Formats: sequence, C-alpha cells, structure tokens
Amino acid sequence: MTELSALVERLDTMRGTPVLCIGDAMLDRFIYGNADRISPEAPIPVLCIERENAMLGGAGNVVRNLVALGARPTFLAVVGDDDAGREVGRQLGAHADVDPCLVVETGRQTTIKTRFFASNQQLLRADRETRTPLSASSRAQLKSRAQARIAEAACVVLSDYGKGVLADPAAAELIAMARAAGKPVIVDPKGTDYTKYKGATLLTPNRKELHEATGMAVDTDQAIVAAARKLIETCAVEAVLATRSQDGMSLVTADGDVHHLPAQAQEVFDVSGAGDTVVATLAAAIASGASLLEGAKLANVAAGIVVAKVGTAVAYADEVASALHHDDLAAGESKLLGWDAAAEMVDRWRRKGVKVGFTNGCFDLLHPGHVSLLAQARAACDRLVVGLNSDASVARLKGPTRPVQSEAARATVLGSLATVDLVVIFGEETPLDLIRTLKPDVLVKGADYTVATVVGAEDVIGWGGRVVLANLVDGQSTTNTIKKMSV
Repeated sequence: MTELSALVERLDTMRGTPVLCIGDAMLDRFIYGNADRISPEAPIPVLCIERENAMLGGAGNVVRNLVALGARPTFLAVVGDDDAGREVGRQLGAHADVDPCLVVETGRQTTIKTRFFASNQQLLRADRETRTPLSASSRAQLKSRAQARIAEAACVVLSDYGKGVLADPAAAELIAMARAAGKPVIVDPKGTDYTKYKGATLLTPNRKELHEATGMAVDTDQAIVAAARKLIETCAVEAVLATRSQDGMSLVTADGDVHHLPAQAQEVFDVSGAGDTVVATLAAAIASGASLLEGAKLANVAAGIVVAKVGTAVAYADEVASALHHDDLAAGESKLLGWDAAAEMVDRWRRKGVKVGFTNGCFDLLHPGHVSLLAQARAACDRLVVGLNSDASVARLKGPTRPVQSEAARATVLGSLATVDLVVIFGEETPLDLIRTLKPDVLVKGADYTVATVVGAEDVIGWGGRVVLANLVDGQSTTNTIKKMSV
C-alpha cells in the first residue's frame, strides 16, 4: 500500500467521527447581478440584483466542511435573537448529521457578511456584527453545554473569528476542559495574543497571522519554522501548522519535527474559507486516530480542492480521495471516479438508453485471464464499470504481501483499456453496497461462480437485470504469476 492510498483509507475511517466545533457563527450572504451603468448620484456602479443566497459562514463553514468529509459534528455557538440567528439555525437543521447547540443572546447581532457580485467580480462586502465578549450568562451557558458534549467528542475545534464567543477567558477555559478530558484541541486563531490558546494541541495560523502573533519574519522556510517554534514555546502547544498560500503548509511540532508540504492547487480562484477546510480536515482526521502529519497531508489536499472553486466552498471526501489517487498515478488518463460521481455518470448513461455492466476484482498484475474477462463483460453491455478492491481490502483477502501494485496503479492500468469505461474503488469485503449504489443492468463474474453465489446477483435480477458468467482462461492468476516470479 502506498502512502497516498493509506491516506485514502484514512478518509474512510473519518466517516462518522464525532467532532465538537465551538466558535463564531456567521451568515454569509451573496447577492449577484449586473452592473452596466454608473449611478448619477455618485461615481459608483449600480447593481441590478438578479439572485441571492445564504450559507453558514465563520465557524459554521468548518461544520459544513466536516459534514462534507463524512464526520458527525456538534456545533456550539452563540447567535443573536434576530432573523440572521434563526437563519443560522435553519441552515444547520438542513444537515441531518449536525447536532446544533446554539446559545441565544438577546441584544447580540448575529454576524452577517454580505458580498455583492457583478459578473463574478466582487464589488463590495458589507458586515453587520457584534464584537464584544459574551455576557456572563451566555458564557456560563457555553461552558455548561461544552462540558456536557466534550466527553462525546473525539476532537474539539475552536474556530475564532474575533466576534466575542472565544474572547478571554472563554478559549482558555474550553481548552482546559477538553485537555482534562483527554481530547485533542485544534485552534484556528485570531488576534495577536495567542497565549489565550495555551495548552491546545495545534494552532493553524496563516502566514500573515503568524507574523502578527510573533512579530517575526515569515518569508522563508527557516523563518516560518522559527516563528512556529516561538509559538510552541510561548503557548505550550504541541504543534503549529502554518498555511502559506501558494507555498503550501509547514507543520512544526514540539518534538522538533518539521514538514513542508507543497501547495496542491493547480489554479486558485478563491481562497475564501480555505482555512476552515484545513481545520475541519485536520479535526476529522485526528478524531479518527490519524497522526498530525497525516491530518496535515489530507488538509493540504482538501485546501487545494477548495481554492480551485468559486465562493465559500467545501471539499467532499470523494473529491479528496480522487485527488489522492490522481497524485498517485504515474501516467495516463484516469477513468477513476468516487461513488457519488460514478452514480451520476451511470444515471446519465441510463437516461440515454445505455446498458451498463459491472464486474469487480483485485486485478493485481493484469494477466490474459483478466483481459478476457473484461472483454467478455464489455461485450455484454454498452458501458462497463469495474469495481476495484482497495489496497486494504486486497490485503485482507490475499494476505499482507498483497497487493503488488497500489490501487492507484491498478486503476490506471484498468483505465487504459478500451473495454473499461469507469473504475470505482471499494474497500468493503464485497462490492454489494457499490452494486446497489450503481444498479447495473448486467453483472459479470467468472464461470467459477454460479449465479446463486455471485454477490449482488439477487439484487440485479430483482430490478430486471441479468447475470453473465464469463469463460475463464486456464492457468491464469496473479497468485500463480507471483509464484513463478519467486522461483
């Protein structure tokens, strides 16, 4: 198993992990229109509004990213008794996997960031907000609810946007509570005095924030490391992950380890919310048992996906997995898709009247028997989808010395064949869930099976499909090939 395919397996373990996110809730509003004339009242454009939408912002965007990665977040925040606060509640309610825990403070303005766009160009941002610390009553409610939920969380995130929820002494109190319960704490910091985050597991400042918090230069790798080490010493934290825009990320730990991760994005369209994506990915990874370095590598890939999108976006687990697989490809065009994208593709084929076939296997060291099976499968349908066992599932089936080739390499070889139209990786013991997701018209396996023993046969026949048993090529198997190689 390669390092990148191991990270793909880590993505699977992140699903359902409980993460407690505490921070400043916001409502991001986007107003779009045309600006084809100048106001007669002042030298400013007149925006003719065409549409608008709203989404969770601030710490709420961390929650959106956690959901996209398959984690199970609890969101503890404070909102005002206003329309924006109620809209935040409605937005959270739209995510079934989120446990919303909102403290309502009368007289507080829920933060609203309104962005005006014309032809995808941002003209203006207007903010409504309260920046004062919480009232004593609200802070007491926040602490009480946090105490009740920290025990259930595998990781705690403090997302500080400087709007008062984590103002002194709230952040320090929450960190102390979490650490006393043995929970790792990741902080997305704000301001210049990071001592209020003393005892946290990890701080995630960007380059500018790192400079402002330390007063040190941050223009080289060595300077970044020196500034990060100053934070580690003064704030008694275990590590600092400095995000550096086009220069990637740098992870510096209290143990002396330093890792510089190159930027992943090929094109940058919008950096809005990239920091939230980093924090969410780190939290989900660490909650699943990953090391800080594994979490940082996944966060780096996720951030690269988000900055290539327009607007405050999220990185989905399937997108991260696909990016990891593509990074692991040596060459050639990949037909590899995640489950959701593959289901959409199959649905589009089916609506065009195309008959979709499915077969599966490890396909480790492709041999004539594999080629024959795939040719027979393709002959039985119009489009062939191949379900490919992940590295981890091959190891469970074949033993610790297998596979010989990584899942990315095997997917590349399969994708290079004209008989194969789509490759989808699955990590389960059988492809049954994948078959039920794709609902193929034709299910193909080798003739060493019977229809009764083919996994998914009953389902496929049940929705009107058929099962095809392909002829085998005598003496062809990867196991035999490996045996010959070892003689």
